[in-house]
Amino acid sequence: MSVKFLTEDWAAAAQGAMNADAAFVAAIGGNTARLQQVVSTPDGEKRYYVKLENGTAEVAMGDVDNPDATITQDYDTAKGISTGELSAVSAYMTGKLRVTGDLMKLMTMQGVLTQLPNALKSLDVEYDGPTGAAAR
Repeated sequence: MSVKFLTEDWAAAAQGAMNADAAFVAAIGGNTARLQQVVSTPDGEKRYYVKLENGTAEVAMGDVDNPDATITQDYDTAKGISTGELSAVSAYMTGKLRVTGDLMKLMTMQGVLTQLPNALKSLDVEYDGPTGAAAR
């Protein structure tokens, strides 16, 4: 069953996939982070967060209290990072992804962030196409 990107179902599926991936969980280790994500879409802003604590990931739509960093991007950038077609580092370096807050914290999380596409690759995600039509 597919889940639509940036919905409650997607967040729940992403959380399950992250926590089921041994390499991702190992990469979290003792790291803690609260990452707020803001994605600009044709339908307005979508907000979700990733909280890493005690070797587990929590993913939910909405806002996290006291984020370490807020990451802002457009829909196509978020989709590219989610599918692994675009690296977050490349997106940041080309200005497609903006970070406010503790950039150094994100730098120390590179091991976790590089495992993210592998952890999410098993998800069947439905993305909006360029005309707003659903695409996979």
